[in-house]
Amino acid sequence: MEVKVNQLSDATQEVEVNLTYDEILPDIEKAYQEEKKKIEIDGFRKGKAPIAMIKKLYGEAIEFQASEKIATNKFWDVVDKENLKPISTPQIIDIDFQKGSKLFFKVQFEIKPKLDLKNYKNLEIEKPIFKVKEEDIDKEINYLLKPYSKFEPAEVVDDKEFRITVNLQKLDDQNLPVIGQRSENMVIDLSDDKVNQQIVENAKDKKVNETFSFTFVDEHYHGEELHREEYKYESQIVKIEKLIPPELNEDLFKKISKDKAKSMDELRDMFRNNFSEYYTKQSEEIFTNNLLNEVVKNNDFTPPPGYVDSVHRRLIEIEKENAKRYKMKDIDENAIAEYYKPRAEWNAKWQIILENLAEIENIKVEDSELEELAKQESEKTGITVQKLIKYYKDSNRSEVLREDKVVNFLKNNSKVKEVDTEEKIKEKKGK
Repeated sequence: MEVKVNQLSDATQEVEVNLTYDEILPDIEKAYQEEKKKIEIDGFRKGKAPIAMIKKLYGEAIEFQASEKIATNKFWDVVDKENLKPISTPQIIDIDFQKGSKLFFKVQFEIKPKLDLKNYKNLEIEKPIFKVKEEDIDKEINYLLKPYSKFEPAEVVDDKEFRITVNLQKLDDQNLPVIGQRSENMVIDLSDDKVNQQIVENAKDKKVNETFSFTFVDEHYHGEELHREEYKYESQIVKIEKLIPPELNEDLFKKISKDKAKSMDELRDMFRNNFSEYYTKQSEEIFTNNLLNEVVKNNDFTPPPGYVDSVHRRLIEIEKENAKRYKMKDIDENAIAEYYKPRAEWNAKWQIILENLAEIENIKVEDSELEELAKQESEKTGITVQKLIKYYKDSNRSEVLREDKVVNFLKNNSKVKEVDTEEKIKEKKGK
């Protein structure tokens, strides 16, 4: 087999392959045996016709049909032998099969281009710092205590810690009732933060059978145009109930915390730690994303279109699989495809930059590292080290580990600029 690899551009390669007829003869004979099972010839049962007769009647068609499949298989043999790295679907652009003589073909495919990377070290990257707020802890505790609270009849609404039952009537622009737009016995929990604040404020100091009004504003976008609609309602209170918090004791604290806290102080500490861990993780993720975005921006280029397309298709398939897993019906594939277009291009750029960075900085994943990882997971799962190593190699685990190493390299060679998120928000609002 004669092989020639041509570099057509920084992102495109071409393979030319010449094979003698003798080299592909075993594959040709295999094709005859496969076709024999399907062929019916008068005087013979299906699949029982002699090969000599099949060759005489259909030989040329069978061999020409087989030549493209043989070319595809031989191409992948060349990929392994020459250590080629196609990143999109290879295309056979030329094939010349001469029965009894030779098979020649050309295949073009995209590769990750070599980049002259710059400005990826010593970058100053913002890292948001989130502070744990006591009011957020209060909200979490109140949310957990709510199901254990009781409601007792009351005569007047004093504050937010009430539940009211109302008859609701929609009004027109002249404050007249809209026919058919009345709802009765609607229960509104005034302590719920999602309740319209006008309801909370206007219901205060009201008694049973008294009324109050409020407006509801609906803002939504049609494309880039903001639509704003205002609705007016009149509410008649038919029932008032005061929220009575549960008795706070050790049993209740253990119950709502799943045995992690026995007192209010322990419960608050638990939530404080939970928030802190969550914020630390979020801060690190945002910092990493900011860093990678900066590296991609500093080394921007046009990625191979076929590779972008394959990344795009993969992202769509992942989203569809997730929708199936969570039993989501009637998903909009066109909307999903549109949503992932810019992400596919960014991911393609990052993967190519990643490959170049790993090569420039000599970042590798050694077999010994896979073995060590396999030993650790083997102790936890009981799966043999050999099976785990095989799984890692089959699932390209080393590629994931290498990406982690590259990201850590970038982090270790960057400058962190901590930013107070609340101050940042105030600054943006001021601008």
